[in-house]
Amino acid sequence: MSDDPTDEAPITVFLVDDHAIVRTGLRAYLDTEPGVRVVGEAADGLEALARIEGLARGGCAPDVVLMDMQMPQLDGVETTSRIKATWPETDVIAVTSFIEEARIRAALEAGATGYLLKDADASEVAGAIRAAVAGEVRLDPAVAAALALSLRTPASSADSLTPRERQVVALVAQGRTNREIGKQLGVAERTARTHVSNILAKLGLASRTQAAMWAVREGLVDAAETAG
Repeated sequence: MSDDPTDEAPITVFLVDDHAIVRTGLRAYLDTEPGVRVVGEAADGLEALARIEGLARGGCAPDVVLMDMQMPQLDGVETTSRIKATWPETDVIAVTSFIEEARIRAALEAGATGYLLKDADASEVAGAIRAAVAGEVRLDPAVAAALALSLRTPASSADSLTPRERQVVALVAQGRTNREIGKQLGVAERTARTHVSNILAKLGLASRTQAAMWAVREGLVDAAETAG
C-alpha cells in the first residue's frame, strides 16, 4: 500500500470565519496541501449550518470544520455544539485569537477537538486537521499551557461526561481499542473514535493514558482493571 496521501480519499474541510480575508488565506494554503480538499465556507454560524446541511444531504458532510469562535448571529461555541449534535463524525477545530481558560473550555465542551490561535503557522493548521481525523486533540502550546494551569485544580469530574462518555472512558482505561469499544457498544469504529476525542477535549487531556488515569481517579474503574 502506498504512503502517498493522494492515493486515499482527501480530508474534506469547511471554513467558517466572518473575515473573508482569513477564509481566502486558509483556502489558498489548504488547496496546495496534499490529501486535503476545501469543500465550502461560511461567514457566520447560521450560514455554516445551512451549507453543511446541504453538503450532508448530498452525502458529503465535511470531515473537519475550521471554526472561528467570535462571529455575528451565532458564535463559534454554539455553532460547534449544533454541528456535533447533528453530525457527530465531523470534527471541529476552534481557530481564534483568545486563550482565556473559560473560552477554551467552552469550545472544548461544545465538542471542538482542537484549539488553534489565528497566528498559527499554516503547517500547524494542516497538522491539526490531520490530527483531528486521526482521533487526536491538537492544542496550540499557549492553549495547552493555560489548560495545564487550570488542571492543577481539575474542574472536570465524572459528572461532566454523559453516561455514554463514562462507558467509553472506562473502556479506554481497560486498554480497549476504538474498534473494540465500537464493537462492545454497537457503534461504528469512527463513532467510538469521536467519543474518545470529545472526552479528551472536554477533560482537557492530551492522551488515552491520561484518560485512563483520570478514570481511575474518578472511580470509574479500579486500578487493577487498567491496561499495563
